[in-house]
Amino acid sequence: MERETSSPLPLAGGVGGGLPLTSTGTLADSASPPLSPLPLAGGEESSYQTDALIASDIDAYLLQHQHKSLLRFITCGSVDDGKSTLIGRLLYDSKMIFEDQLATLEADSKRVGTQGQEIDFALLVDGLAAEREQGITIDVAYRFFATEKRKFIVADTPGHEQYTRNMVTGASTADLAVILIDARKGVLTQTRRHSYLAHLIGIRNIVLAVNKMDLVDYDQGVFDTIVAEYGEFATSIGIESFTPMPISGFKGDNITSPSPNMPWYSGPPLMAHLEDVSLDADIAQAGPFRMPVQWVNRPNLDFRGFSGLVASGVIAPGDAVRVLPSGKTSTVARIVTSSGDLDEAVAGQSVTLTLADEIDCSRGDVISIAGDPPQVADRFEATIVWMADDAMIPGRAYWLKLATQTVSATVQAPKYQVNINTMEHLAAKTLDLNAIGVVEMATDRPIVFTPYADNHTLGGFILIDKITNATVAAGMLHFSLRRAQNVHWQAVDISREAHAAMKNQKPMVLWFTGLSGAGKSTIANLVEKKLHRMNRHTFLLDGDNVRHGLNKDLGFTEADRIENIRRVGEVAKLMADAGLIVITAFISPFRAERQMVREMLPEGEFIEIHIDTPLAEAEARDVKGLYKKARAGELQNFTGIDSPYEAPEHADIRIDTTRMTPDQAADMIVEHLIP
Repeated sequence: MERETSSPLPLAGGVGGGLPLTSTGTLADSASPPLSPLPLAGGEESSYQTDALIASDIDAYLLQHQHKSLLRFITCGSVDDGKSTLIGRLLYDSKMIFEDQLATLEADSKRVGTQGQEIDFALLVDGLAAEREQGITIDVAYRFFATEKRKFIVADTPGHEQYTRNMVTGASTADLAVILIDARKGVLTQTRRHSYLAHLIGIRNIVLAVNKMDLVDYDQGVFDTIVAEYGEFATSIGIESFTPMPISGFKGDNITSPSPNMPWYSGPPLMAHLEDVSLDADIAQAGPFRMPVQWVNRPNLDFRGFSGLVASGVIAPGDAVRVLPSGKTSTVARIVTSSGDLDEAVAGQSVTLTLADEIDCSRGDVISIAGDPPQVADRFEATIVWMADDAMIPGRAYWLKLATQTVSATVQAPKYQVNINTMEHLAAKTLDLNAIGVVEMATDRPIVFTPYADNHTLGGFILIDKITNATVAAGMLHFSLRRAQNVHWQAVDISREAHAAMKNQKPMVLWFTGLSGAGKSTIANLVEKKLHRMNRHTFLLDGDNVRHGLNKDLGFTEADRIENIRRVGEVAKLMADAGLIVITAFISPFRAERQMVREMLPEGEFIEIHIDTPLAEAEARDVKGLYKKARAGELQNFTGIDSPYEAPEHADIRIDTTRMTPDQAADMIVEHLIP
């Protein structure tokens, strides 16, 4: 059965909010608490009621705590706007600090703090040594705290531009963003950048916290000027509303209770707003039902259920559902959890559905309400935030992970890049670290999606490098391209198996790879001659020959080389579908593209042949004089000189040309194919 989910982060201060705990987990003396924080928004009376409930019925208290709603929010803004200090103050005022943590905090504040002899609340969050030494936040720090009304997970995100990708990571699961502005500095570049990213990611609840009001003598005029300037910017990027409030994270003004220093402010303090704001989960429940299938639950022969997290909507037994992308329909028989069957499931719950009919459904499929299914497509427009040190390479295949679906995807050159400072659309051939751009992309098979603006779970994705498995980008799908709606696969009556049977051979692609001058074309030509004498149907695609026709528009930049191999791979696939043994001779320097072609073909039909010749030997041969030109600077992006060659790590056949003649190599390859 599917287990119920719980909070992904441990409670930082014990089982409940408002209770000081020791580091051993025992309750501190409530009559004389070791801390002296400000009272919580709920007041002292509610705290006493909580203490009484714990003393009389701890199970009732834990049950009450378990059913509190959870708000995830981030703090963001420019460097030194006071984000870490604000979170430290929230933890302190929520009594979520151990006795020994407080003692350590006081000692560290005197040793490395930035507030003189007073407590430096930022040290509660900035845990990395480099952060404490520099007084800045580098990594995303997550903290848990709770009040009488709600539980919270807050992400403290870095303010430096170079750590923008870390901010995106923290914002990806947030319901609310607290954007801090130093009252002395006003709206800065990073204020705009983080506001744009928060809006782009779909955070609807934004608090504009004008911090450090104590350093401007609590001047209302300063506050009003900043709010007016930010309001103009917010309108320009599509933020419809935000909640401004003047605060001092260090002094505690308007954090948990109204500040007597700013009687001109009539709004709620920050904590009260966080306790009462509506959650995105409430909005998700109003949408149509969608549940990505995480796994097929089959504990025995009598039970078959489909487990996952409900992304949106409500479902009940008897409701008609549709499984996508297959389109098969059925009705819900049961909604199963570890605590028993449910009468209904809503967005945010992890459940197992059983269906009335035995239909095909597996991980990566999406179960939706039958009358309002999501879209299925393989070509999209999307916004991506590039998060890798190496620039995006147009045409390269990456893994795209969306909900429980994982497919291969290629990204085209950006339609434009967004200038965060001016919102101007800039021409760009690629995207560098932290750049934001709008692109067109294609997947190797249709995926189930909704526009990100409608549903984050089925509209948000990440891109993963196929070689390193590193996450290189986060993205938001806008819509499917009309081409995906107008172009459909046409079924044909003569199958690839029929073509192969007529030729009495197994279709195959022999992919020769190696440095220029390694001997690829020579050996490939000999292999085709030997197979031709054996009455095998073949065709040789040579790198130079293809560039005279099909790929004559491509140069030798990294992006053009990738597109060169993609086109050749598609042609080779079509020829293999015709039943041919296709022989290719290309440098094909990058592992990712060779893997891309392998994935185009059925398993066992792609044979990677590494013509392994040391660079010194290939350069000594230099039949075409290319190495000489490259060394003289007359040829740019020449493989082995100023462009890398990624040798196969697990080639199907390796030919060492220093120990084998071309004819011996050809015999070895033919024997591998036809024993």
